[in-house]
Order: sequence, then C-alpha cells, then structure tokens
Amino acid sequence: MYKNVKYVIPAYDVDMGGVVVKQALPTQQVDQVDPFLLLHHGRFKAREDSPALHQGLGPHPHRGFTPVSFVIDGEVHHRDSRENNQIAKQGEVQWMHAGAGIIHSERPSQALAERGGTGEVVQLWINSPAINKMIPPDYQYIPEAEIPVFLSEDKQFKNKVIAGQYNELMGKIMTQSELLILWSYANTKASQILTLPESFNSMLYVLRGELRVTGFGKVLAESLVIFDKPSTEIEISTDSNTQYLLLAGAPLDESIVHQGPFVMNTTTEILEAMRDYQMGKMGFLVEEK
Repeated sequence: MYKNVKYVIPAYDVDMGGVVVKQALPTQQVDQVDPFLLLHHGRFKAREDSPALHQGLGPHPHRGFTPVSFVIDGEVHHRDSRENNQIAKQGEVQWMHAGAGIIHSERPSQALAERGGTGEVVQLWINSPAINKMIPPDYQYIPEAEIPVFLSEDKQFKNKVIAGQYNELMGKIMTQSELLILWSYANTKASQILTLPESFNSMLYVLRGELRVTGFGKVLAESLVIFDKPSTEIEISTDSNTQYLLLAGAPLDESIVHQGPFVMNTTTEILEAMRDYQMGKMGFLVEEK
C-alpha cells in the first residue's frame, strides 16, 4: 500500500528584501515537516554591468540548523567565515551545518555575471538536534561526478543520493540527524517505486515538469507534496521531462524557537545567538574575488 498524500502546497511568491522567491514551506497551513523548516525556490539573472561580489546574497549569519542549496541551473559562489570558498555548478549541492554560528554569502560566480547568465536554486533549511546546535560549523560540497546514482527499474529515472542511504548506496554528505534526500530526473516516460523508512516524515518538491503520485494524481511544477507517515512506498510516474527532490527525515520532536537566521530551542538561546553575532563570535567574512 502506498503512502497517502496529506497536502499539496503550490509554492507562492514571497519578497525577501527585494528578491522575490517561491516559498513552499512554511505556509499558514503547514509550519514545518520535522526536521524540515523552510523551502525556497528562486530564479535570478546575473547582471553583466556589476561585479558578482555586488550581486546575490551578501554576508549574513546562521546558527542551529543546516541550510542546503541545490543548484538547479547556473553557478553559486559560497564564501564563509570559516574560510570556505567554493563554486557549485548545475546539479551540485552546497551543504552547510551552521552549528554554533557562521557567516556566509551566496552570490553568482564571476563567470556567470560576465555572461549575464541565469541561475536557479532551491534552498532547504533542516533543523539540527539540540545536542548538535552548538558544535563547530561545517561546510560540505560534493562534485556532480562523485554523487552516488541509481536508476529506476525501467532505467528512465536517474536518482542522485544526496544524503542518507538508499538500498546499498550511501550519500557522501555527513548529516546531523537521519535523512534521506534524493534528487531525481527523467527525460521521457518513466515510473518508479521508492521505499522510505516508516518512521521518517517525507515530502516531495517538483522542480520541473509534472508527475503523478499513485493514489493521488497529477502534481504540477513548483508544488510540495507532503505524505502521511504510515506505509513506506511511493510510486511516481511521468510522461515528460521532470525533475524533483524527495526529502525524508526522522522527526526530532524538539521545541523550536526561530528568529530570522537563527533556529534554537528556547528564546534565551535566540537572544544569546543575537548577542554572539553582534560580538563577532560567529567570525567575520571579508569577501575577495
């Protein structure tokens, strides 16, 4: 028996300081899908008339969770206060556990700016268990060629294992809690059945095209499907070029207090995060070319 669909949420426009992105989580209906806190889907055009260092998201802090960037198109240049400096290209992922505190920026690469190219990114926020919120921050990047891949039984779906374990394949990303994250593509008619741990919360975000979820029906692009927990299997099919993220994880079942870029367990911890940032305890980021 397949998992039931609990909600289908079309992503809606939100203004992030003058930058409009699609937001699928949180909504008024669904605040979180523990441990997943936020899902933004943004498209941008790099400007040829301005250096890349003046575009994108400038330095800003985080504490207590993991922001993950999936580069759907273009190139994203990550810099942070721990001296990580990395450009992720189409099909790649930047995974940063903010831990006790880090400052980072996310901008188009200089090469993308010089050609006036376009970019597309999904950012996912994953909560960290209380025991790991104040450990040292960590940045991980896996090149496209090193991401484990498996094919559907009909060989038409390509599934990249970004995090967690699926059958014998283990993702290379080290996570703070139990997760299974797959990035799946099909260029033609395709179908597959995926088996998930019964205890995990699970959802699926359609990046491109449209697909069908057995037992529910058609789901359009830029929609988030949230599944009920009972049962372990999901059947997905498509007739055309389709791309989606499958996001599943063990719920943390912990209290959450969040304020802007900080996600902690108590209000006191949020106030401490603000103080520590103002005092420079999360480091400093001086961006260079």
